[in-house]
Amino acid sequence: MTVTMQESAVTQDKSLADAQALTQVTRYKVYTQRQFDKIEPLKRLSPEQRFEIEVVANVLPFRVNEYVIQELINWDNVPNDPVFQLTFPQRGMIAPEDYDRMADLIKRGADRKEITQLASEIHGYLNPHPAGQQEMNVPVFEGEPLGGMQHKYRETVLFFPSQGQVCHSYCTFCFRWAQFVGNTELRFASHEAEKLHGYLKNEPEVTDLLFTGGDPMVMRTRHWENYLEPFLTPELDHVQTIRIGTKSLTFWPQRYVTDEDADDLLRLLEKLVKHGKHIALMAHFNHWQEMQTPIVREAIRRLRDAGVVIRAQAPLINHINNDPDVWVRMWREQVQLGIIPYYMFVERDTGAKRYFELPLARTHEVYQKAIQQVSGLARTARGPSMSAGPGKVEIQGITEIQGEKVFVLRFIQGRNPDWVQRPFFAKYDPEATWLNDLKPAFGEDKFFFEDEYAQMAGDGKIIY
Repeated sequence: MTVTMQESAVTQDKSLADAQALTQVTRYKVYTQRQFDKIEPLKRLSPEQRFEIEVVANVLPFRVNEYVIQELINWDNVPNDPVFQLTFPQRGMIAPEDYDRMADLIKRGADRKEITQLASEIHGYLNPHPAGQQEMNVPVFEGEPLGGMQHKYRETVLFFPSQGQVCHSYCTFCFRWAQFVGNTELRFASHEAEKLHGYLKNEPEVTDLLFTGGDPMVMRTRHWENYLEPFLTPELDHVQTIRIGTKSLTFWPQRYVTDEDADDLLRLLEKLVKHGKHIALMAHFNHWQEMQTPIVREAIRRLRDAGVVIRAQAPLINHINNDPDVWVRMWREQVQLGIIPYYMFVERDTGAKRYFELPLARTHEVYQKAIQQVSGLARTARGPSMSAGPGKVEIQGITEIQGEKVFVLRFIQGRNPDWVQRPFFAKYDPEATWLNDLKPAFGEDKFFFEDEYAQMAGDGKIIY
């Protein structure tokens, strides 16, 4: 796609009227737990079902928009519809005793302060920042910690722009749910672009910058210009790849098609591509149903025409995609649309994990059965992978060695790069759902990385 600032191939796309015809919804309208009574399709549910949603939405963040409601959810299949499960709270997402306590408050008409106080108490049980995010990942620049950044792996820095710490809709399984519950002590965010650029100029080993959140694609293009234009300068040539973690292709593909600054955004991304940067949109698709609307396919086409590479990742989660056939269809359609399947993650040990988590043995079974059914172009999807404190740990297989049944594991990424690609073994445990549930195999008392990782943690505490 050839671009100048005066004339862009994006202007050769369909007219705005044609683009709007791709979707019923072009005006962004959002609902939170305070607007339940305004969500018309919810009236199909029983009073008991609506009350359960309300109770859980007072504990876990809830936000959904009109596009999701009208065009993605099959209301004839509720409550089993995967996008409904993805966006609307369910009773099983919090412990029964916590549900009962919150339900009692709501039934007796407790004030907002009392409800918020109980919600904050429950949040403390839900491991709001897993894998040492606050304790071990925050970098220091000019003697001060950079609270809106994380630098866990040598080559990659994560940045949380303050304008992007919300999403077009919220995922019920989100491992960063603590960003959205109103407690600033639980939140990562930064609006200091100069410190970001200054830090990166002094870190020549960093090749990749990941904008994350929340969802940075809620930002207007003028904010993106402030963050991205400096990467056209020689001082930041070593930052080769700019990744953007986003769920917008599911929750608001209009961002790339009908939003008033959609063309400006595509021109900006294309300008960086022409300068030699690799722009990677790290899309989150949890189910093939999210990729069926004409507007999302148009958004994908426009991004690819601008030179953006789209990679797709998702956790394997109960109630949404616990089925090899779902992954087979999703990966095949992604390849057909020009999207690169990237990761299958294990549901993290935070938030509503009790509702969504699966045994590690099941995650491997689903991955193996799915990957066996797709061509090599879809086998770029790695996993199942646990984004744990020491690094990204992949379950490579389940086998028997010298009479002992074991999980075969390896680091895809690690806090120490020397750990990467080193296989190690854990005793087979059919109930284990996370790394901290696993024990070393063959009589070993610890995994090979544990002593060094404990030293990294400072106080010797292992944070998984």
